Amino acid sequence: MSAQPPAARVLYIDDDAGLCRLVQRALTARGYAVELAEGGEAGLARLGQGGIDLVALDHHMPDRTGLDLLPEIRALPDAPPVVYVTGSEDSRVAVAALKAGAVDYVWKDVQGQFRELLGEAIGTALRGEAMRRDKERAEQEVRAARDRAEMMLREVNHRVANSLALVAALTHMQANAVSDPAAKAALEEMQARISAIAGIHRRLYTSDDVETVELDAYLASLVEELQAAMRASGRDHAIRLHAEPVRVPTDKAVSVGVVVTELVTNAYKYAYPPETVGEIRVELRRPDAGSLEVAVEDDGIGWTGKGQPRGTGLGSRIVRAMAANLQSALVYGTGRQGTRASLSFQG
Repeated sequence: MSAQPPAARVLYIDDDAGLCRLVQRALTARGYAVELAEGGEAGLARLGQGGIDLVALDHHMPDRTGLDLLPEIRALPDAPPVVYVTGSEDSRVAVAALKAGAVDYVWKDVQGQFRELLGEAIGTALRGEAMRRDKERAEQEVRAARDRAEMMLREVNHRVANSLALVAALTHMQANAVSDPAAKAALEEMQARISAIAGIHRRLYTSDDVETVELDAYLASLVEELQAAMRASGRDHAIRLHAEPVRVPTDKAVSVGVVVTELVTNAYKYAYPPETVGEIRVELRRPDAGSLEVAVEDDGIGWTGKGQPRGTGLGSRIVRAMAANLQSALVYGTGRQGTRASLSFQG
């Protein structure tokens, strides 16, 4: 046979000793363990010892009123709920008690019916307190589970970033080991693509937010890596970035990063004639509240997106696939010198 849960412990604070005993008898009959405190100071002293589930607090007391006492009770650590008891017919007293933190109030009538009403109010208050505590526990468990999940996800991103960095390094070693120019170029492009995705995961495990990425900061680091890689391969065009502060979900950041990598790489390879140094510009802006635009442009020989692409065409297929992930398509600007490729998407 399972043990019965302990009775709820109620502290009744009132300076009327006779009324205290009547209230104690009525509440004990309802199954509560009732303690009495004659006056506010005695009540506070008992509450300081802990173990009280609910306070029933009288308004008129010689040392201090219940309204004086109520804020001090509510300020206690893990304060119990308070049911306010008042003989005053002035409704402002009850309203003031509720504003000060009482969960309910009972009017003390001369016939003594308030003891029944007090018992009902105490039962309702205890059930409400139990629900509140259950809700708090559930929220704490949810927060703890979310924190664990975020910690695990951060660790996953850390490992993925490290693994991708290793693959990029191996690709770089392989590119240095081959002599065929086409194979070397293909490996270098693959290294750039891998590094673009690794950068996303690196930002995720070093950020407080594991679901979104600061796209402007990510593009800044991506552009820096691309310029260093291209300079190392003998192509030295300056990349200028203008990016508005924007946060986007991880999957969108990955797609944008790959698109920018492909477009910048193409501009390095094809925009300017040999021995000509030019500028490549990357722009991220928010045209309106619901959309984003990323663009890569140069002042080179120009390309409208029509006709047979130079190279294997793999980069073009990758850009189309990433644009489809963003539910968008790449648009080439016309009527200007050089090339401007832009992509608009929801964000």
